[in-house]
Amino acid sequence: METKHEITICLGSSCFSRGNKDVLEVVKGFLREHQLTTEVFFHGDLCGGKCEEGPMLQIDEQMFSKVTVDNVYEILNSYFEVEQD
Repeated sequence: METKHEITICLGSSCFSRGNKDVLEVVKGFLREHQLTTEVFFHGDLCGGKCEEGPMLQIDEQMFSKVTVDNVYEILNSYFEVEQD
């Protein structure tokens, strides 16, 4: 089955130590909660050279900077147009 979307999380040392290790778990939970695991290829990548803007997350071609556990759910809801309760 071919995926429709791709999410790449930076796992370089700067982004990872500034919170992407926790964001990683939130994204995995979001994908499970909204039955998106078969539609989204979610993976990590090493430093993309934007450390000063990190933690970084890319969804398809769109980059998101300063991603935290506090704002990642809102980013994912907006991107995937998921209705909130």
